[in-house]
Amino acid sequence: MKNNRDNVPFSYHVKVGHISANPVEVHVEADAKELKGLAETWNIVSVDNLSADLQIARWKRDGVRIKGRVKAKLVQSCVITLEPVESAIDESFEQIFVPDGSKLARQAGNDAGEMLLDPDGPDLPETFVGDTIDAGELVVEFAALAIDPYPRKKDIEFDGHIEDGGEDDKKPSAFAALKDWKKD
Repeated sequence: MKNNRDNVPFSYHVKVGHISANPVEVHVEADAKELKGLAETWNIVSVDNLSADLQIARWKRDGVRIKGRVKAKLVQSCVITLEPVESAIDESFEQIFVPDGSKLARQAGNDAGEMLLDPDGPDLPETFVGDTIDAGELVVEFAALAIDPYPRKKDIEFDGHIEDGGEDDKKPSAFAALKDWKKD
């Protein structure tokens, strides 16, 4: 995760040196300017509110663990009617950060140099440079992941659309192009 970015519409910087082993509870909330910036960033009609409750604590020797719950109310355009659709986000998340170059950030691999990832396992730690982590950027990332990419008004169907599942598709014969070819 990068720090000191000017294009992040919502920020809450955490000084790594001030974090203790005991979790610190923090509540963050976006103001009107930040909400407008988030709506533009996410390309949606509006963001009515965005807030998060965070627990920030030291992880192992030099890492940081941020657990939280992000809540948001937003308005998107229906993909069928383009009318406004209100939706709510209520997502829990957890992310671990380690300093750039830390042994804990190294990815497991095998002798062939392939990365070994467990899709059901925990996420790999994010790295940070310097002495701050932008917890606001983390909140924005997890909120963005929870946005419905195809919002639809309730009880609206797309009439006139015929779904082609490909059941009748046949692999064309290699000789199909020759069927109309006639020898004179």
